[in-house]
Amino acid sequence: MSRFPISPTELGSLMGTETGVSEWITVDQSRINAFAACTEDFQFIHIDPVEAKEKAGFESTIAHGFLVLSLLSHFAVQAAVALERAQVSINYGFEKLRFLTSVVSGSRVRGRFVLADATERKPGQWLLSYDVTVEIEDEPKPAVVARWLILQVLDNADA
Repeated sequence: MSRFPISPTELGSLMGTETGVSEWITVDQSRINAFAACTEDFQFIHIDPVEAKEKAGFESTIAHGFLVLSLLSHFAVQAAVALERAQVSINYGFEKLRFLTSVVSGSRVRGRFVLADATERKPGQWLLSYDVTVEIEDEPKPAVVARWLILQVLDNADA
């Protein structure tokens, strides 16, 4: 789907359809290390490939689940609906969330978005629900599946 803005009146026709798939992004060790530093999560499975293999049986280090989840914001710019006159999109939370497959350092991931629901909470505020999947290149199972809620606030809400 093109990222040009759509009217809220068009949302009904998009329910249950894929709104977009983002480009691939590499989750390399430098990104994992930076995330570990930001979150103070230095568990060996994320930062020490030898221990990750010996103690946890991983082929290398793996990305933090929350790192992979945080990439949804980047993916949404490419794959989620943009409403006309939206001045801000706010992360509103998750209905469901599962981490299904570990993302090994050096893997590429992307986001796939399906619009599940759209509700006008009050004039000029639309709560959009997406079924999102974070896919891992060349892996049959996704890294993450979730129902993500995004609130889009339009300018001139009373116009």
